Amino acid sequence: MIAIPEGPLLAFVFLMVLTIICIINIEVNAEPVVNDPNLQVEPVITGIKFPSRMAFLGPDDILVLEKNQGTVRRIVNGNMLNESLLDVNVANKKETGMLGIAISKQESKDGDKSKVYVFLYYTETKSKDGEDLEEGGVVLGNRLYRYELENNKLVNPKLLLDLPADHPEHLGGVVLIGPDNNAYLVTGEITYRNKAQNVIDGKEPDGSSAILRITQDGKAVGKGILGNRSPLNLYYAYGIRNSFGMDFDPVTGNLWDTENGASCCDEINRIEKGFNSGWEKVQGIWKLNQSKQKVGIFNETSGQELITWNSTKGPEVLKLVDFDGKGKYSSPEFTWDYTVGPSALKFLDSDKLGKQYENDMFVGDVNHQQFYHFDLTEDRKELLLNGKMIDKVSDDRGELQGIVFGDGFDRVTDIEVGPDGNLYILSHSWNDDPLLRMGSIFKISKK
Repeated sequence: MIAIPEGPLLAFVFLMVLTIICIINIEVNAEPVVNDPNLQVEPVITGIKFPSRMAFLGPDDILVLEKNQGTVRRIVNGNMLNESLLDVNVANKKETGMLGIAISKQESKDGDKSKVYVFLYYTETKSKDGEDLEEGGVVLGNRLYRYELENNKLVNPKLLLDLPADHPEHLGGVVLIGPDNNAYLVTGEITYRNKAQNVIDGKEPDGSSAILRITQDGKAVGKGILGNRSPLNLYYAYGIRNSFGMDFDPVTGNLWDTENGASCCDEINRIEKGFNSGWEKVQGIWKLNQSKQKVGIFNETSGQELITWNSTKGPEVLKLVDFDGKGKYSSPEFTWDYTVGPSALKFLDSDKLGKQYENDMFVGDVNHQQFYHFDLTEDRKELLLNGKMIDKVSDDRGELQGIVFGDGFDRVTDIEVGPDGNLYILSHSWNDDPLLRMGSIFKISKK
């Protein structure tokens, strides 16, 4: 026990010193660290306004999105250019805003300079940022555009997808260019009660609760996996509550995602064509009742379970929408039985951090300021889990110690592999005022 000096002045000075020491310790402990002593964490840049995603144009050349500003900023050699590449009107409420980015470089047919496409997903408003916060403000939609990069500006916007904007939450936002050269976008349950959310008698799918796949010109790829009517013909996967992480395995080409559950049951999934993630009937490995509460383990083999919705209806058979057998549910490859807020997911297709990390999976979170490292099994269809997590479920945070790779990174929103083969982390601090959620980019490399 520490004795406090007698006398009001001495006691006051003593408490002030203790406060300063505590603040210093908090700041020291808040410094981002990784658990491998052979690796180091270096800040690339700080002071980004509420960053959501980033993408590399080239070595030491990064595009980063500022969610509530509706801006695309360019960072070259650790310095942000004064002028943004693009500034559009975006909604600001909750999870709306500038949300997703992907880059595709196209070689020109006549041998001239290659064309750089930049794909952007954002919640567009009619006249200004934050218009949705005002009475009568007009939100145009959650939209995926393709821009061209010319003279340090994003020009020639082409609207590829115009999706609903009924609610300001669960919008997804990750955009990828896949190994097949098509564009992939993950969305959440932007609108409620449709068949893409496993509501048997619900409305037809409208682009929500999905991983959508389109050509880089915005067209359907082939006849569609689940059906040939638009927008169902764009669906690669469905039954998704919300996702902030998605990437392709560089070895197999398999697609993986993270998914945020409702007060529990956060997931990591391996996605195949026609994959059904189960929402809103199944979350994690559990079946849900009408109030989205866990009522037992879901039997994946039969796909049907007797479940009591309420006392008036009695027992009913839980059925998932399968679009005439074209959709298929499969359980997550990993589930947190509590909330961590999994965010970005990235495969490290490089050996720059060491061969032991090459082609492994890294996942961020927003609740605990951590990110995680996963090995995969030899066939790369599952995560290589040991100890208490061999059942693919983490029951408490104590079980995570074997997979926690980094700590103190604030709220991780993106993880990317740079052209130099190193790992880059984008994060922002938590603050009740979105204008004060400042962000940083960190580089993880060998010492």
